[in-house]
Amino acid sequence: MIFLLLLGVPVALGHLYLWRRLVVNTTLPRTLGRRIGTVAIVGAFVMLMSALVVTRRVPPEYGKFFAWPGFVWLAVLFYLAIALGVAEIPRRILLKRAVLTPVAAGAGPVEPVEVVPDPSRRLFIARSVAIGSGVAAGGVVGYGMTQALGDPQLLNVPVTLNKLQSSLSGFRIAVVSDIHLGPLLGRSHTERIVRMINEQQADMVAIVGDLVDGTVAELGEAAAPLRDLVSKQGSFFVTGNHEYFSGHEQWIAELDRLGVNPLRNEGLTIAGGIEVVGVNDVTGKSYDDGPDFGRALAGRNRNNPVVLLSHQPVQVADASSHGVDLQLSGHTHGGQMAPFNFLVPLQQPSTAGLSKVDGTWLYTSRGAGFWGPPVRVGAPPDITMIELRSAG
Repeated sequence: MIFLLLLGVPVALGHLYLWRRLVVNTTLPRTLGRRIGTVAIVGAFVMLMSALVVTRRVPPEYGKFFAWPGFVWLAVLFYLAIALGVAEIPRRILLKRAVLTPVAAGAGPVEPVEVVPDPSRRLFIARSVAIGSGVAAGGVVGYGMTQALGDPQLLNVPVTLNKLQSSLSGFRIAVVSDIHLGPLLGRSHTERIVRMINEQQADMVAIVGDLVDGTVAELGEAAAPLRDLVSKQGSFFVTGNHEYFSGHEQWIAELDRLGVNPLRNEGLTIAGGIEVVGVNDVTGKSYDDGPDFGRALAGRNRNNPVVLLSHQPVQVADASSHGVDLQLSGHTHGGQMAPFNFLVPLQQPSTAGLSKVDGTWLYTSRGAGFWGPPVRVGAPPDITMIELRSAG
């Protein structure tokens, strides 16, 4: 209910704004066009809310029929509102303009008089703005869908660790996050990710949370290709916030069955000199399964570099206080749809890419999937190969 209120109220206001600009301003009162436009806006609102509600209550094979139109429309609504908002100033300038009114000779200086456009001019301006905004929004969403549904970018990021043995320099970790299997992304999405990772012949694979949006019963088959991941030192997984919404205990057992090793506030030494540690997501606190850095790092060899798997970048504050050398995270989606990338820093210390926080390297993946709209604008999906290098 809280989720629906937080999202439903702004969505309703957005549709009201669109109704004013796209229907009321572009049609005459009591005409068929206005009635059709009103019904269309109401129908779009119902379709979107159905996507938000129904997809959480039915299996993905049925939920997709609500999710595709509803979430695509959500993206169109968002960019339409932005386009119409940007067009507000020129629209108002065109609607009201100053003209010189002729006066009799000797009657004094000519004064500018503001006039209101005639109805036909008002309709022309409103319709032009509506069409232009629609074309702009449609173009952005279309481009964003090609980004979201296409192959993730393959990034190569070198990271120098002071404690890394020279013999381990060049150790490569495939990092993938936020795969978000659900009503819009299924088995073929997993197969593509597994294929891309295996082609890199990584030394280790790190899946840093938000693998699924649904239960094992609903999405087990979609996740099954993960059993085909190949790496020299193994594949590892830590929970993201969406695992806790999807039955985290069942998913941990399922991933273990598939050969992807869950790290639940625990770690191990690999390759004879790298401490790989995983902590639970901060959302786990509400499920009595929160992060525990003390337990995760207990007994680790302090002469070896520590590579931490942690879903949310915000956990880097704890990581740095515990001497972690490198944290691998996701969660942000890089903002997914601009301009949300400007809002991420309000909650997280990193939006995407490599940064350093109090002596700890932090790498934040944009993720390989998406949440909600199948759209990515300014934040293409990625799979990252982290290459560890020694300082010597």
